[in-house]
Amino acid sequence: MVNVTVLGAGAWGTTFGQVLADAGNNVTMWAIEPEIVEGIRDHHRNAVRLPSVERLPENMTATGDRAEAVRDAEIVVVAIAAQAARKALADFRDLIPSNAIVVSLMKGLERGTNKRMDEVVREALDLPENRFVAVSGPNLSKEIAAREPSATVVGSTNPYAAAKVANACSTNYFHPFTSNDVIGLEMCGSLKNVVALAVGMARGAGYGENTAAMIETRGLAELTALGQAAGADPKTFSGLAGVGDLIATCGSPLSRNYTFGSNLGKGLSVEEATRVSNGVAEGVPTTDAVVSLGDQLHVPTPLACAMSHVLHEGISCEQMLGELFGTEITAE
Repeated sequence: MVNVTVLGAGAWGTTFGQVLADAGNNVTMWAIEPEIVEGIRDHHRNAVRLPSVERLPENMTATGDRAEAVRDAEIVVVAIAAQAARKALADFRDLIPSNAIVVSLMKGLERGTNKRMDEVVREALDLPENRFVAVSGPNLSKEIAAREPSATVVGSTNPYAAAKVANACSTNYFHPFTSNDVIGLEMCGSLKNVVALAVGMARGAGYGENTAAMIETRGLAELTALGQAAGADPKTFSGLAGVGDLIATCGSPLSRNYTFGSNLGKGLSVEEATRVSNGVAEGVPTTDAVVSLGDQLHVPTPLACAMSHVLHEGISCEQMLGELFGTEITAE
């Protein structure tokens, strides 16, 4: 039994909190919204962010007080929107216990710096590498919240930290695997969101399986090349955190990025899609970061470039696919 605190009570944060509680840990959720804190603490329910779960485990509580939230935490899980993480974590910098392991559930590249979430978290908290863990995989929150069989990858350069977090989130329906490739996990989780935007857009525009498969496989090749250039193990991209997450995110309306892209494909503008899509689509700010990172590492990113033109210039799905194909015949 471990004392775990989850910072952020969105759908995925609350779902992961339930997994941790089901594994026998004492779980404290931290949220800034008073109604969410009250719902979890007093009624064992997050009706705002996870209404599909009628009752959360008894060993889950919540608070809006930062110091109280992390005071006795052995593991601190960060489940905040990626673009808000640096600012939000600054308030916890001097509060998190010096021996606590910090886990990131976030997927994205920070806009403006192009930094991965492991870099953002460690910088914001002045955290040594051996206390950082990343969790990434095909993890659609609503399905895991329903306790459907799922798996994830727990990554750290410190095998003890990875093992401790893996044991803390292991249940009869949620199976963690461990890895030492933190860069690979972070890159997989970030870049696949851009691919999901493109696949969703193609689906929304009425294209079928061949088009989706083409986008996914070319997208996988693009993110693998970019990840390898950044120092990741290319084998990571063929596993749960890579192909697995790509399949889940590109194939389900439960994916925010897929849904956002689908709305674009139906003819909605970026502003309109933002209003009607369910939650934050991290692939939107990540797209330009991927293009910038590709330029920095001298890796071509045709899919990300095409999606950037969709987001900023409003080009159609047909034009986006034309840019992805290009005019030159090349080897695969």
